[in-house]
Amino acid sequence: MRVYICADIEGVAGVVTSQQGQPGNPEYERARRLMTEEVNAAIEGALAGGADYILVNDSHGPMVNIIPELLHPSAELILGRPKKFNMAAGLDESFDMLFFTGHHASAAQYGVLAHTTNGFAFRTIKLNGHIVGEPGFYGAYAGELGVPVALISGDDQTELENRPFFPNAEFATVKTALGNRAARQISVHNARALIRGLAQRAVERKNELKTWKPFTGCIHAEFIMNSPLLADQMAIIPCAKRTDATTISFDCANVAEAVGWMGVLSGLSASVR
Repeated sequence: MRVYICADIEGVAGVVTSQQGQPGNPEYERARRLMTEEVNAAIEGALAGGADYILVNDSHGPMVNIIPELLHPSAELILGRPKKFNMAAGLDESFDMLFFTGHHASAAQYGVLAHTTNGFAFRTIKLNGHIVGEPGFYGAYAGELGVPVALISGDDQTELENRPFFPNAEFATVKTALGNRAARQISVHNARALIRGLAQRAVERKNELKTWKPFTGCIHAEFIMNSPLLADQMAIIPCAKRTDATTISFDCANVAEAVGWMGVLSGLSASVR
């Protein structure tokens, strides 16, 4: 049984401010420990459920947040960026299921630290008209590979946004959003216990899981940028279509291609900071 874990930080119990996700301050050092321990809880649960291989992809910001010496020794770890397929680097058809730990809602939702992939660049991402956050975007890519989403942990808005896409997944809701930078949360110890138990249950329920394949044929990917200036920069791409002041779109053969264009736009956004 092979399990892939896409690990983020904003949805971790105990994380509510942007400083906690930014290297170079004491709050970040605490948050990355909390992140690592929630990943460990997911690993422990997956192993208890029967997993025999686990790959963890550090998927937040600089993607060097997980503390390697504290990570459970049974898992392999992907660190650093840039990397092909970004938050899904290393995911392929050989995996039996996908976990999202420490995730957050998209910028379209009222959630703790809600944003969509690159918060500086994107206001909203749509696939064939469906607003998707990071679990939805990469979960659709996983669906093309035949890999079901089995577990998502984060705040209540993360569950609200993603349960319609992944009704068979387990949701470990560790905090309730009171605003973009405020939450009521369960204790970090109880959060880890919840994630551990649901990870085990997810692996044990393998035969009940279903892949999410919402799209057939061409994928119309829309990227609503955070400003017209950003859209100006993205409009230089020859095959990009600009439909209004902030929207750039692409007609893609599949979700994998849309993931690639997201990476291009994210990288280009750095030149207008």
